[in-house]
Amino acid sequence: MNPLRGILLKLASVAVFMAMASLIKAASDAVPPGQAVFFRSAFAVPVILVWLIASRGLRAGLVTTNPLGHFWRGLMGTAAMGFGFAGLGLLPLPEVTAIGYAAPLLTVVFAAMFLGETVRAFRIFSVALGLAGVLIVLSPRLTALRAGQIGAEEALGAIVVLVGAVFSALAQVFVRKLVTEEKTSAIVFYFSVNSALLSLVTLPFGWAMPDAEAAAMLVTAGLLGGIGQVLLTSSYRHADASVIAPFEYASMLMALGVGYFVFGEAPGLAVLGGAALVVVAGILIIWREGRLGLERNRQRKSMTPQG
Repeated sequence: MNPLRGILLKLASVAVFMAMASLIKAASDAVPPGQAVFFRSAFAVPVILVWLIASRGLRAGLVTTNPLGHFWRGLMGTAAMGFGFAGLGLLPLPEVTAIGYAAPLLTVVFAAMFLGETVRAFRIFSVALGLAGVLIVLSPRLTALRAGQIGAEEALGAIVVLVGAVFSALAQVFVRKLVTEEKTSAIVFYFSVNSALLSLVTLPFGWAMPDAEAAAMLVTAGLLGGIGQVLLTSSYRHADASVIAPFEYASMLMALGVGYFVFGEAPGLAVLGGAALVVVAGILIIWREGRLGLERNRQRKSMTPQG
């Protein structure tokens, strides 16, 4: 275990994923979201294969005992990417990032509903706090739409990103089930393969021939997606999830910087305040999970027979 290395790998993955999202956003006028999902997934596969070969995990990464579980995880994850990429073309990057933070909060709810996980008062409070933050981020769009001050496109963007967060949370529920019987490398590999294939379903709805610049951005986004996945997976080899997970929220700072300097987007107070609430809620849940994990470890040790 090397917590510092794990944190650095996590931060690197967050930066790479933010660069990927920025490229998808920049190319959003050139291709529809389904086609962007194909580029993101298909060009991630070679990167993942190289990683598996280099780490001598190719055989483990290709062997699966639950192909149907991978399909459902891929379906949920592909839908999440599709809606998220659609949102990138409709809303500022910081706003998309803030609304996307609803996903880990909703995962707590869905894990209780579908996996029977126990949700105590502390987590219920934290989830409620985080969802209140998401509503604060959404409120200017929906309020302005009702007053006729903005076009339906921007309000649709907010709803689309929130739907993407719902699918992302459902995908995480399937991942929680898969990790009990499948290796992480297999989950990573088959997700990219399945999402590339599933994105082809959108082909009849009008794919476009991107120009050289847009094609280069989309291919690069796919390669970065693969690199980000490798960095993220590697980070959890060096530190506990409770140590690494809070650094996911560095993406908000990165989104603010990229949005302002690259796309000329300045977030309002509602986005900043709502995002802050969501970040606090997420960190509270992670902190609580870490404490519960330590408590469970102490209980196991106390029950271990002493020689």
